[in-house]
Amino acid sequence: MRVAFFGTPDVAVPALRALLEADDVTVAAVVTNPDRPKGRSRRPVAPPVKEVALQADVPVWQPDRVRAIGDDLRGLAVDCCAVVAYGALLPADVLAVGGAGFVNLHFSLLPRWRGAAPVQHALRAGDQVTGVTTFVIDEGMDTGPILRQVEVTVDPDEDAGALLDRLAVLGSPVLRDSLRDLVAGVEPNPQRESGVTMAPKIHPDDLVIDWSQAGSAVVDLIRSASPHPGAFTTDGGQRLKVYAASATDRDGDPGRVVDVTKQGPVVACGHGAVLLTSLQPSGKGRMDGAAFVNGYRPAVGHRLGT
Repeated sequence: MRVAFFGTPDVAVPALRALLEADDVTVAAVVTNPDRPKGRSRRPVAPPVKEVALQADVPVWQPDRVRAIGDDLRGLAVDCCAVVAYGALLPADVLAVGGAGFVNLHFSLLPRWRGAAPVQHALRAGDQVTGVTTFVIDEGMDTGPILRQVEVTVDPDEDAGALLDRLAVLGSPVLRDSLRDLVAGVEPNPQRESGVTMAPKIHPDDLVIDWSQAGSAVVDLIRSASPHPGAFTTDGGQRLKVYAASATDRDGDPGRVVDVTKQGPVVACGHGAVLLTSLQPSGKGRMDGAAFVNGYRPAVGHRLGT
């Protein structure tokens, strides 16, 4: 198969490697986002997918607008295209020149969690089961017909970063085999109309810890935002990010510290409490709960948030 690969971040790298290593696949081109300024120096940094492609001597295209590559993609005469976290919607005129079609690797069990942040929303909702889906892209938002799905159980201690990494590895051979299916003429199945949920991009307001919620819900929010961008509360008017926590059965005024342990402070919620085990005070680096307790000495009765 001649394949064009569309992807940008680290999570797309395992799928690209799986295609590069397949004996029956030729990756004719990799399409990725332009280099972006990063860090204090603001120097442009190449997307992870670009670095892997260049190491494999695969041509890399980085259009500012994906519509601009339509003629070039037609000239490649690919059999199909693969998409993993490319970062932009593909217009109809590009979809029309991708051979048998564009197969997207999506990190949920569609039609649950259509959109940009399926893993984050699944964890925030407390889902105990998730998985990967490959589908043929149409003009809707993750609405295309399904080729394959693989289901997995979510680890109770798994955060968004760990789960996304696991799904990226799990999904790589699924995507490769789905491309083979499509080119071989396997007919994908329409998505069911029931059970549709949306997973829009996460905004800063979505990351504020609401201590009036149950402790389990607070833990799920923290997991869903870790390691990036991080859920947060305030401490003395300054932002305090929380990256890991566990629920306990303590009671108290929501947002108040009800205990200080060697592992970190315990903060009361609307029902139960949470032990904060990984935090980042404003202007400081990330630290474990013990270091926070030793450095900031939170007292029982101290209030977080508003």
